[in-house]
Amino acid sequence: MNDSINRNEIEKLLPHRKPMLLIDELVDIKKLKSATGIINVKKDSFYVQGHFPGHPVMPGVVIVEAFGQAAAALTAHGIDKSTYENKLVFLMSVEKARFRSPVIPNCKLLLKIETIRSHGKVWKYKGEAFVGDKKMADAQWSASIVDRK
Repeated sequence: MNDSINRNEIEKLLPHRKPMLLIDELVDIKKLKSATGIINVKKDSFYVQGHFPGHPVMPGVVIVEAFGQAAAALTAHGIDKSTYENKLVFLMSVEKARFRSPVIPNCKLLLKIETIRSHGKVWKYKGEAFVGDKKMADAQWSASIVDRK
C-alpha cells in the first residue's frame, strides 16, 4: 500500500469536493494508525477571503474540519473498499481543541493525525497542526461510519 496519496486519490475516498475538500495530500501513511495531511493555505482560499479582511486567518473550525477529512481519508484508505463504499464518515464530537497561533495564508499546514481507537463504526482520533516546527492547533475528535442514504 502506498504511504502517500494525492488529491485525486483523496477524492476517490471522500465525498467532499471543491471548495470543501481541504486536504491536498496525505503522506507518511501507517495503515489505519497515522498519517500527515497537507493543506496549502493560499490567500485566495475561500475560508480566508472574509476572515478577516486585511488580516486573513484560517478559521479554527476549518482546521478541525481538515483534521476530520484527513482522518476519514486515512481510514477509508486503510479499510477494505467493499466495507467503505456507500458509506460516509460523520464527525460526532470534538474534544480538547486548542488553537495556539493563527494560520495565515501562503503556508503549508501539516496535520499529524493518529487513530486512538476504533470500536465498531466509531473511531477516535487525535491530531496536531504545524506550520514548519511551530504547533498551531491540536484536538481530539470522534467520527462514525454510517450508510450513505
